[in-house]
Amino acid sequence: MTGTITHFTGERAPCGRLVDGDRSRDDDLEGLRFDDVTYACGCRRVKHEFHDGSMRIRTIRHDGKVLMDEHSGDHEA
Repeated sequence: MTGTITHFTGERAPCGRLVDGDRSRDDDLEGLRFDDVTYACGCRRVKHEFHDGSMRIRTIRHDGKVLMDEHSGDHEA
């Protein structure tokens, strides 16, 4: 797996605040991709793509409330 971590500034978090944060991207070059964003306020956005083409996308506010949780495919069965 290859991965990168990138720091960003002044992006709108899921809670609506403009904050800094970090984006972590991992890829095995065969279809497995993780793209995770962590904001300074504690909010998170997670996008995972699996080898079979299925995906999971989650958005979590800093207080733990899940704002979005989408699944496609059977990778969790």
